[in-house]
Amino acid sequence: MTHATGVPCWMDLLTSDTARAREFYGRVLGWTAEEASPEFGGYFMFTVGGMPVAGCMPVQPGMDLADVWGVYLTSADAAGTLAAAVTLGATTRFEPSPVADLGIQALLDDPSGARIGIWQPGMFAGFGPIGTGRPGTPAWFQLHATDYPGSVSFYRDAFGWTPQVMSDTDDFRLTAILDGEAGAPGQPGQPVAGIMDSNAHLAAGDSAHWEIYVSVDDADKALATVSELGGTIIREAADTPFGRFGDVRDPMGAIFNVIGRIG
Repeated sequence: MTHATGVPCWMDLLTSDTARAREFYGRVLGWTAEEASPEFGGYFMFTVGGMPVAGCMPVQPGMDLADVWGVYLTSADAAGTLAAAVTLGATTRFEPSPVADLGIQALLDDPSGARIGIWQPGMFAGFGPIGTGRPGTPAWFQLHATDYPGSVSFYRDAFGWTPQVMSDTDDFRLTAILDGEAGAPGQPGQPVAGIMDSNAHLAAGDSAHWEIYVSVDDADKALATVSELGGTIIREAADTPFGRFGDVRDPMGAIFNVIGRIG
């Protein structure tokens, strides 16, 4: 599957403890950790049913990031997308670089400081469909924005998003994008990622950032396993219009979210 331009196509974890990450995500999300690749700095993939869903890499000397999930958006031209993003106020973290014959990767901080990746597919297009509800697969991606209108404009102009306003109240402002590949020919795709006005929701000192959301069979059971394995519950599981949702940190500090079925 090839995702539409600007749609999330991959997520990976930068961690200070890969051994613990292997066990933790295997038990919480049902992921299988594949063998690490020495030629790629120890990078390895998590899979579900043999299909890749995420990557993981140990923190390398000199990195200014640790224990954080990253999100990559699809682009047919990584260099062109990065150039457009910089013109619009982004800061380059990692210039476009080929990853063998798999694709071309780039990394930037958007104008509000949120880190986001660019992936130009080669032999590897990323994970499969988003939002299928299959346990262990990606359910949603969200930018918690501190400059909501500015972020909507940036991702529209830099990544080719066609914004869809999902809610516009003082309590809840959310703009989403659709994956055109997710629907039938001539039909709109489903929402797969969004930008939320998070000024009223972020803790003191928090900055704009992207978060990942993963489907699970039972959100309460997943959160119990998180606690059992030394993770932290940020927000207990609660029913929402999108499913039963919980917000957690892994034992090393990386934040992610789980979405399970209600009832």
